[in-house]
Amino acid sequence: MGDILKVQGFTVLETNPADDDNEETGSKRKSRWSFLAPDATGSSPVWRSRISWRITLAVFGTIMIVQGAVLAFNVKSYEADKLNDLSELARAAITISISDTPGQSPISNSIAKRLFATTAVQGVAVYDNDFTPLTRYGKTPNVVPDAKPETPSQLRSADGLDYDVVFSPKNLSRPYHIAARIDSSNVDGMVTKQIHQTLVILLLLSGLVTSIMMLALGAWLLEPIMILRNNLLSAARNPEKPELQKPSVESRDEIGVAIRIANDLIRQNANNLKRLRSQAEDKIHKLAYYDNLTGLPNRTYFLEKLDDTIRHKVVEEDRRLAVFSVDLDHFKDINDTMGHEFGDKLLEAIGKRLVKCMPEDAMISRASADEFTIMVVLKPEYAESQMLIDRIFQAMGEPVSILQERFQVRVSIGVSHCPDDTMEARQLLKNSDIALNRAKEEGRDTVRFYSQDFDLAVQQRFQLLRDLRSALDENQLTLHYHPQFDLRTGQLIGAEVLLRWFLPDNSKDGGYYVSPAEFIPVAEQSGLIVPIGEWVLRTACAQIKAWQEMGIPPFRVAVNISGVQFHKADIVALTSDVLKTTKLDPKLLELEVTESVFMENMQMTIDILNQLHRLGVELAVDDFGTGYSSLSYLRQFPIDRLKIDQSFIRNALVNPDDRMITKTIINLGHSLNLKVIAEGVETNDHENFLKEEGCDEVQGFKYTKPLPVDKFRDYVVNYNREWAKKNRPALVDEKKA
Repeated sequence: MGDILKVQGFTVLETNPADDDNEETGSKRKSRWSFLAPDATGSSPVWRSRISWRITLAVFGTIMIVQGAVLAFNVKSYEADKLNDLSELARAAITISISDTPGQSPISNSIAKRLFATTAVQGVAVYDNDFTPLTRYGKTPNVVPDAKPETPSQLRSADGLDYDVVFSPKNLSRPYHIAARIDSSNVDGMVTKQIHQTLVILLLLSGLVTSIMMLALGAWLLEPIMILRNNLLSAARNPEKPELQKPSVESRDEIGVAIRIANDLIRQNANNLKRLRSQAEDKIHKLAYYDNLTGLPNRTYFLEKLDDTIRHKVVEEDRRLAVFSVDLDHFKDINDTMGHEFGDKLLEAIGKRLVKCMPEDAMISRASADEFTIMVVLKPEYAESQMLIDRIFQAMGEPVSILQERFQVRVSIGVSHCPDDTMEARQLLKNSDIALNRAKEEGRDTVRFYSQDFDLAVQQRFQLLRDLRSALDENQLTLHYHPQFDLRTGQLIGAEVLLRWFLPDNSKDGGYYVSPAEFIPVAEQSGLIVPIGEWVLRTACAQIKAWQEMGIPPFRVAVNISGVQFHKADIVALTSDVLKTTKLDPKLLELEVTESVFMENMQMTIDILNQLHRLGVELAVDDFGTGYSSLSYLRQFPIDRLKIDQSFIRNALVNPDDRMITKTIINLGHSLNLKVIAEGVETNDHENFLKEEGCDEVQGFKYTKPLPVDKFRDYVVNYNREWAKKNRPALVDEKKA
């Protein structure tokens, strides 16, 4: 491992290249210039970045501007050099053409003609030392020798074709002043050619310098910056599982340290989020599946494990299973006499005794206030449940010492067996409860086994199914509506549709209402819930649309969808057809599904919910907190609302567990940007508690019981009228604003 760098209190552990290779098992280090390699798009990621092009253009432009300024300066110098070269050639030619013969002209006519023919000189004018003109040949120069220093000794014509120069005796080494006109017409061409050559060199040089600089900047600056940007984007998109990149070349400069610090912070944030979610899931799981007093599993968890054990042990391994329902005799009297603290400690002690006396693989749960349930897979060493029953009575035979008081505890036990009595978990538990009730009815402190004599209940179930089929055919089913309110404003915002069945008979009332708790399970088990559910959905949507056309302000209608209907019927096609037929705005329809629906087939559930969400309807999780309650599915499903089960609300003011579960669900829903609605609100205390915890919506008997169509319509009209009166000042202020 390398050095440790400390940056403002944050410690970064530098690693050697070998450490980086070990960090990513099986990964190969990139080459030094891999950031320039083209990706799937065919271009280098660095060169696709805007900052790369900004730097490239800035560098290239700066070099071009500097070199351009140098070129502009050098052009004049180059032109002067070329003119000077012409002047020197002319001077040399004139010097050798001068004659030293006394009494003769320094330059004869024939020599002048030869000079004009063989050189760039086009004309000369000869003067003596006193600046007196002697002879002139060819074109007359525009400059003349003069003793005045300000007189120019050289001059180029405006068109650049001629260049006039005065050569002094010092230049010629002769006692003469000679003015010469020289042809300079090719100088501009030479300058132009020089400019072109220089520009080409400048472009090549600028490109080379820019490329070298960009290679260096790409390796040291651009690639690390892009990696840092990509890592931050990855952390923003998936904060719990970010895909972090590392530079192809590790560096210990400021940027390298910054990248390692950022990556460490991103990893820490991801680990913290995972830990927080895990803790939240564990907390919800514990609150929903375990009894806070005894630490034992609750009834919900017991049923799940019982169902699982039946599938694996009874069905697959052909084993027998016994379920015991154990109830403390006269516990209410003990609780009322000695107080709740004493009663709680007694329940703790009884739970520990049951755990101690049962086999290690037995599951003991606290099913209700003073009832425990036990599940045991029978083995050769205790092949009959009577052996386990004897253990229970023996464990309860010893007095219990609590708060320096000794009490003799008596229990009643009900027993059912699988597969002897049933193969269904809920029915098996129900059978043991029926047997327990028999034991309590027959004197307590005893045990009763479920008997086939209880087949009367089965016969009643078949009769109920036959009656239910007739009810669907003969229009005996009706809908009642339970209003839902915005807890903050009190406004009526929706209604839950509740199915009611009035079964005619020969009584003076002409019939009676069958409890949904009786006929709904029968409908689900038989599959009859599918046509019943379709009828409920069509009827509810048509009724809401009819009320809307009557002028009643629109509100949301919530329809429960059973697990059977969700998975075995084409709920998406049905919902789409109902919306088209009734012309109801999709946002006014909410479909409520229970958590158990999610667990049957996760991927199919996701697909169905996404299709429903695309239709525009709202989705709610009903009875939240009584099922699986996993954050993983809440994040995956496009749900809009969590509905807290009424069992938590009704006991929230007296049961700390239910109160904590309610708070946790509200906080969880808001953290996921979901609305939270609570059912079972029966008192002002319930309402005030939910307001304090920030719950969004409520429904319950505090406001009204579920009402049939006509009564509910009148209730809505009257309630809206009264609500508008109470809130008229606020509404007026809101309109003004």
